[in-house]
Amino acid sequence: MKAKRSPSELETLWKEKDMSGGRTVDAMVMIMRTNGCVWAKTGGCTMCGYKTASLNNVTEEDLLAQLDQALSRYKGEPFVKIYTSGSFLDENEIPLAVRERILEAFSGCERLLFESRPEFITEDVLAQLPKNVTVALGMETSDPEVMDVCIRKGFTPEDSRRAGTMIKAAGLSVRTYLLLKPINMQEGRAIDSAVESVRFAAPFSDEISINPVNVQKATVTERLWKRGEYRSPWIWSLIEVLKRCAGTVDARLMSSPSGGGSQRGVHNCGRCDEKALAAVERFSFSQDVADLDVSCECLNAWNDYIVAESALGTATDLDRGLDSDLMIRK
Repeated sequence: MKAKRSPSELETLWKEKDMSGGRTVDAMVMIMRTNGCVWAKTGGCTMCGYKTASLNNVTEEDLLAQLDQALSRYKGEPFVKIYTSGSFLDENEIPLAVRERILEAFSGCERLLFESRPEFITEDVLAQLPKNVTVALGMETSDPEVMDVCIRKGFTPEDSRRAGTMIKAAGLSVRTYLLLKPINMQEGRAIDSAVESVRFAAPFSDEISINPVNVQKATVTERLWKRGEYRSPWIWSLIEVLKRCAGTVDARLMSSPSGGGSQRGVHNCGRCDEKALAAVERFSFSQDVADLDVSCECLNAWNDYIVAESALGTATDLDRGLDSDLMIRK
């Protein structure tokens, strides 16, 4: 029997490397259990499974107990990232009193990042935040139709631009998340769309993180994936986006793919996945396009895949079942 999840315990916490002040630093990442994303309660985004991290009736005391748990593992990392299943600035998830305690607890860190939907970002709210804050915006795409039909985000690209511009005006930093290859989108179009989205987001972003779809459980994306109607993007597609955008925008470009190298996550042939993902990681810190120089025989298969999709007019997973090697990995 699956153990009952406690509302007074963090969903998870880990340490990793990231950038702050132009240098590589240690970062602590925590995911809090909250009452959940307000948008998820109406159906949510097509790819988001984070509602599984939500619980009902999480109290302020529960949230403060989670904060205490995080502080017990905090070793003075310069960068702290706090994620909920929705928006840190939504008071139904993180009540104002709890928000203030969290901000105070990490007031001494160099950089504090959390995510919010744009509807919770106002000038009054921003005026209450310390200057070490980076607000992450899950814009996903600059294409309104893709945002509405393929992602079902519940706001528009202009809402993200408004929020990002406001955050910058308040003297805070912005990290914008873009989604690579949502459902119902061919690989080639997904690359072009991500490049267009980088250009759109750059003026109001300090950092732009390209997030390839990772097929999460209990999502619309998973249903299509199980039926062979969706393939997670190729790592070559991610590298192509980074190559096209490198040196063309002032924002730092980065990617830290979840589930990379698995069938659910961004992947190539399996033989080159590790070295291709390592190249992406190197570039995310160096911004040197030379770090993306990696090759494999499956580059031809990737090119053929894009051509075939376009010719057939489909976004279905064309290589599902064709290569037994690919189907071994889960």
